[in-house]
Amino acid sequence: MERFDVGATETSGRYHHGNLRAAMLRIAEELIARVGPVNLSLREVTRRAGVSHAAAGHHFGTKGGLLTALAADGLRDLAGRLAAARSRGFLEVGVAYVTFSVDRPGAFAVMFDRDVVRPDDPELLAARHEAGRALHGEVGTILPEGADALSGAVAAWALVHGLSSLLRGGMIPPGLPDDAAELTRAVAVHLASAGRAGR
Repeated sequence: MERFDVGATETSGRYHHGNLRAAMLRIAEELIARVGPVNLSLREVTRRAGVSHAAAGHHFGTKGGLLTALAADGLRDLAGRLAAARSRGFLEVGVAYVTFSVDRPGAFAVMFDRDVVRPDDPELLAARHEAGRALHGEVGTILPEGADALSGAVAAWALVHGLSSLLRGGMIPPGLPDDAAELTRAVAVHLASAGRAGR
C-alpha cells in the first residue's frame, strides 16, 4: 500500500508533525472510502502517517474517537457548503448536499452512523446542529401556507440523503446524468412537477 507523505519525522524517539491530527483524519477518510468505517484499522492509519500507534491515542483516544472527529469535520464542511449555496436557491442547497457526498465519501460514511461514532460527543452534536440548520433553514420559504416546516425539512433531507446513498452505492440506472449536480437537479424537477400535479 502507498505511504502518505504527511511530513512526520522522528527525533530522539519523539514524532514531530505540523498538523498530525488533520493528516490522520485525511488518511482515515481515504481509507474509509475504500474499506468502510467498520474495517478501518487505527494501526493502518498511524502506519501511513508514519507515527506510532500511541499518537492516535493521544489525538483521538480510540478508533471511535477518530471516527467521531471525522464525522464532526465532515458535518462542518457540509454546513459551510450548504450555507454558501443558499444564495443560489433552495434547489442548489440540495445539489451541494449530494455533491458533498460524492466529494467526501469517507466522511459521509460516518457522519450519520451512530454505531461507529460517539453520538453524544459535544463537538459532533454542535456540528450536526450547524449542518441541520444550514439544510433546513429555507424549507419554510418553499412550502405551501400552513404546511409543517419540520416534516417539510425531513422530506427535503430524505430526498438528498437518499439520492446520495443511491449514488454512493452505484444504484443509479443507466441513462441518467453521471454528474451529481446535474442528476440532483433532474430528480428535483420531476418531484416538484409531481407535487404540483397532486394538489
